[in-house]
Amino acid sequence: MRHLLILLTALAGFASAPLGQADTRPNIVFMIADDLAWDDLGCSGNPKVRTPHLDRLAKGGMQFPNAFLTISSCSPSRASIITGTYPHQTDAEQLHWPLPADRLTFVELLKASGYWTAAAGKWHLGNAVKDRFDEVREADVSGFQLPTGEAAKEGKIIQKVIGDARSGCDQWVPVLKARPKDKPFFLWLAALDPHRDYDEGILEIPHKPEDVRLPPYVADTPKSRKDYALYYDEITRLDRFVGEVLAELKKQGVADNTFVLFISDNGRPFPRDKTTLYDSGIRTPFIVNWPARIQPGGRSDSLISSVDIGPAFLELAGLSTPTVFEGRSFLPLLRNPSLTLHDFVFAERNWHDYEDRVRAVRNKRFKYIRNFYHDLPNTPPADVVRSIAYREMIRLRDEGQLAEAQRNTFIQPRAREEFYDIKNDPYELRNLAADPRQAKRLKRFRRALAKWQEETNDTEPPFRTLDEFGREDGQALPVRERPRPDKVEMTRRLREHYRKEAK
Repeated sequence: MRHLLILLTALAGFASAPLGQADTRPNIVFMIADDLAWDDLGCSGNPKVRTPHLDRLAKGGMQFPNAFLTISSCSPSRASIITGTYPHQTDAEQLHWPLPADRLTFVELLKASGYWTAAAGKWHLGNAVKDRFDEVREADVSGFQLPTGEAAKEGKIIQKVIGDARSGCDQWVPVLKARPKDKPFFLWLAALDPHRDYDEGILEIPHKPEDVRLPPYVADTPKSRKDYALYYDEITRLDRFVGEVLAELKKQGVADNTFVLFISDNGRPFPRDKTTLYDSGIRTPFIVNWPARIQPGGRSDSLISSVDIGPAFLELAGLSTPTVFEGRSFLPLLRNPSLTLHDFVFAERNWHDYEDRVRAVRNKRFKYIRNFYHDLPNTPPADVVRSIAYREMIRLRDEGQLAEAQRNTFIQPRAREEFYDIKNDPYELRNLAADPRQAKRLKRFRRALAKWQEETNDTEPPFRTLDEFGREDGQALPVRERPRPDKVEMTRRLREHYRKEAK
């Protein structure tokens, strides 16, 4: 009942097009990359990655270099976006927890107001909210393996078909073609690229290992560079699908009245990136294109949070933002890029393969990170632990050759608090939390975090979720149990576990 009342309140005051007249509200296309760093596009500062279509999208629209996600974890990030709330408010804050049926999404509001709504590609939100869309075309890559050796040489067409399916984007254009032509539409287009695992040979001209740009916190070895080059290849494959969607919009004659937003759900799947609250984990590419309304080549340095996406889409549709949503529409920045939308943005880290609990506050220059489980190392997700790049770091660590900037993920215990000057330390390598010159500023950020936690009811859970994988090898543990959707059942199991441990 509460869910219905909120929906009706949000729709209150909405006036649909008069009977017999076309609904001229803008179409909305929302494209989400999977594990893409904010600065690994040509248009965002990495000319070594070939992204011609995204570069063109940015050149014809507006970029927001200070856009941040609420979490650097796939499904919780998407749950936060679609509900306009922070992960811990969704009851889907841990990886693979499905979004409960009673959560309000901006999609159902668009649908109720007359939009045709569809999702295509990676579906990572659970079954309970699929009915918010008129159509869901979920990517299924089970069993798909790219041919290798002679088979790859002889079967390029087959290889392309399988590769496209593995990208999660092969239904993007088909669902656009299938839309009803008498309604405005909203498309949630979610890629699997550039998520691991990586295949070789997906591009005719692959990226060269010697051309990749490595951050200082990753060991620079030939094997690491090859791993990054394969990541670049997947970005370029994703870029091709973005281009195909843009071409189809133009072909259908609806490009000028279509609002396009491209982002990533979290940072790149490499050490000290994905799942962390450093900028490499939560900072996202944020490209808006709307030919009818946005001047080409625009840029706004205003802070944006991913909880602002839903309110913006609702404003485009002429709808009000429900009070349960935490974000604010960023559309005013399209008219005045210098406006201040937020003084601070907030992010969190919860269970993702490994137990952890971290919170962060950021303004335009400084970042405060609070590690609640500081007794644990800053282990990356299991697919990263198994990666070539991380195996190289473990090898160098064991040989005593790991550089200081590359030891972060192995430190145990780690600092309770971290504080960084992003302007002078963009890779967040110099922790200033103990610097007396930052004491006053640090207190301000602590207060901001405490206020946000109180206002959003962010309380520490009574039990800590157990690791699912080994932190050294990334392999499933013998007692592996995936987090249960039923949090009551999970709490019961954890309580029993800790009682046994206490005995």
